Amino acid sequence: MASTDDRPAVLDRLRMPGPVLKALACPVCGAALGPSGNALACAAGHRFDVAREGYAGLLTGHGTAGTGDTKDMVRARKEFQDAGHYAPLAAHVAEAAAPHLAAGGLAADAGAGTGYYLAAVLEQAHRACGLSLDVSKFALRRAARAHPRAGAAACDTWRGLPLRTGAADVLLNVFAPRRAAEFRRVLADDGALIVVTPTAHHLRDLVAALGLVTVDADKPERLQESLGGHFTRERTRELEVGLSLTPGEAAALVAMGPSARHVEPERIAERVAALGTPVTARASFAVTVYSPA
Repeated sequence: MASTDDRPAVLDRLRMPGPVLKALACPVCGAALGPSGNALACAAGHRFDVAREGYAGLLTGHGTAGTGDTKDMVRARKEFQDAGHYAPLAAHVAEAAAPHLAAGGLAADAGAGTGYYLAAVLEQAHRACGLSLDVSKFALRRAARAHPRAGAAACDTWRGLPLRTGAADVLLNVFAPRRAAEFRRVLADDGALIVVTPTAHHLRDLVAALGLVTVDADKPERLQESLGGHFTRERTRELEVGLSLTPGEAAALVAMGPSARHVEPERIAERVAALGTPVTARASFAVTVYSPA
């Protein structure tokens, strides 16, 4: 048995269960990754740092983990999620994932944000592990601590996922970009892809009043087209959640989504204040389960 002195230094910083670490693959060459001094490395010598917050930095090329969701967007999302407003959605995602996660199974979340939905999945699948994947360093700082059986890694979905082929039993994709061929590669043949998208009715009470970005009515068709050839749709459930928000929570709802990039915070605050208290709305989601084609 190795002594404490033989323990690679990187493991004292990396917040990642052993089975999750074993599922990682080098984003450059696809070889297995393992601890090497203060970093993770593959047999070919590609090395990757681990952030002090505990996530693995597996981005390649010119991208950095500073892109993606901003610090303010992540803070707003965490506050909104902690208030429990989207708890019914998290519960449904966990319910959809559970049948596919036996003991030792791996759930990966591509575009995980704070790790909120992955944590809900792991709370229901008591003997599974998870991996949050995101490009935002601000989100990853939260995700690395989202659940004791989950790790986190920086990656860009468009460049590939740092996972071994067939390593994931469940792949989550919640309000995030998707790359069908890469999703199929990392998903086990009997696994499940669970995609969550807003419907055309999502927050329609607030769209005009707050100047929110609208949801394309053709989104379901475009989703199906983007996954066609790689996945088969098994079932879709639409879920509506009634919201009763304080002005601060309503402002956080806007600040955590794409509308935050198009409307100044001061303008959002003015528009929210004009709505009175409480601010009521209905969130509307489509949760679709796909099997590999």
